[in-house]
Amino acid sequence: MNDALVEKKWDYSKQARFYSYRPSYYVRAIDALIAYVGGKADHQVVDIGAGTGNLSIMLLERGLQIVSIEPNDAMREIGIKRSSHLERIRWIRATGTETTLADRSSDWITFGSSLSAMDSYLAMKETYRILKDDGFFTCIGNHIDFNDPISKLAEAVIVSVILDYESGVRRDWGQTIEASNLFQDVFYFEANVSYEQTIDRYVNAWRSVRNPYWDLATPEGQALFEQIVDRLRSEMPETFTMRYITRAWTAQKRAGGD
Repeated sequence: MNDALVEKKWDYSKQARFYSYRPSYYVRAIDALIAYVGGKADHQVVDIGAGTGNLSIMLLERGLQIVSIEPNDAMREIGIKRSSHLERIRWIRATGTETTLADRSSDWITFGSSLSAMDSYLAMKETYRILKDDGFFTCIGNHIDFNDPISKLAEAVIVSVILDYESGVRRDWGQTIEASNLFQDVFYFEANVSYEQTIDRYVNAWRSVRNPYWDLATPEGQALFEQIVDRLRSEMPETFTMRYITRAWTAQKRAGGD
């Protein structure tokens, strides 16, 4: 595998240490997914784009056997440290389109907020290749509820600094999965959850985000972000409750899809 290409495609090195500030996936949503796919202790679950281990660890703590695929060294090293006290997890430096895993070796493949970071069709082709014939594929995301009052306040603050700012698009992965003709019976669900936040944690969660408006790797991007942070701190409360939506799409491998 071309290491330089891996780093170019998956370079979240500057954001890695801030990933722990992101709210976790809703625990009941994770439990519901495990029940739906019939997750068992002897099943191999592959978490692709595992980052610093947020989803991998939640699955591991529920008794599953995990292979965490993460190409970015900084992200993967944090994940290894976070999961070092746990057994039944293996970390691999690879990508979602070239996992290095054997054909039909895995029972369940998960993408935790990572499918959009790669060529989704090639990643689904690779998922199809490594899934057992009755295996499942899930992509899951944790999204801010745009109707939440705190979210609206924060966006107004950002727009006051970046006039053309627009929130990210919420992609419907169901249509993409069905169009691939690799999987069948797409099951979608979402769950609303509220998290207690502090302004410090909220700001640090923003530091984990890559977006086209500010690049924290540059002095200009850093200065712009700090300008936004100053306004956020002046207009938002010190502590607050914020609503999120955990959204997940799960499908089973289709016979003859390759």
